Amino acid sequence: MSSHHIVREKQEPALLLLSLDNFSEELLGQLLEWSPTVITTPLVAEQINAYEIKIDIIIADVIDEVLQSDVKQIPQNGASQTEAALKYLIQNDYKAVNVVADMVDLADFIPFAARINVVIYSGNQKIYAVNSGFSKWKPAGENLQILSVHLNLQASGLQDNGSNKFVTATDGFISLKFDNGMLFIAEDI
Repeated sequence: MSSHHIVREKQEPALLLLSLDNFSEELLGQLLEWSPTVITTPLVAEQINAYEIKIDIIIADVIDEVLQSDVKQIPQNGASQTEAALKYLIQNDYKAVNVVADMVDLADFIPFAARINVVIYSGNQKIYAVNSGFSKWKPAGENLQILSVHLNLQASGLQDNGSNKFVTATDGFISLKFDNGMLFIAEDI
């Protein structure tokens, strides 16, 4: 018996590839499993092309070499590559994006976190924004780091290791409550 899945356009998170230098091919394969819209930079496009991955969009004011057919170009117009990509995705009604990057500057993502679900994969971390009241089941001994400035943080199910680093105390739900808008947290992957 076989199952058939119909994936509607924009139903799956887009995939913004800013770097692949320290990223697992296996995890990349998982992120590509449902054929997301693939957005990248000219530099990373060469690596992606070598993996024979179809590129949908390149972010650049000028593209020197077209590596694949039917690739759309998004001009930066003075914005960072991240900002240009996120603006495009929001304007085109994408609800979520997975981002692969070596260097993460949260300032690039903070203005967009309330309008699109952003999950950033960097090195061995998965980074995402959460609202106050966030809870999630996690096994004991998992690391969690808070990357944003926060007021009146109340964490349950977590042991504070200092410097905004926590470890899950036992198997079960962890929760975070705080005063200001959203927090970016990082989990080990």
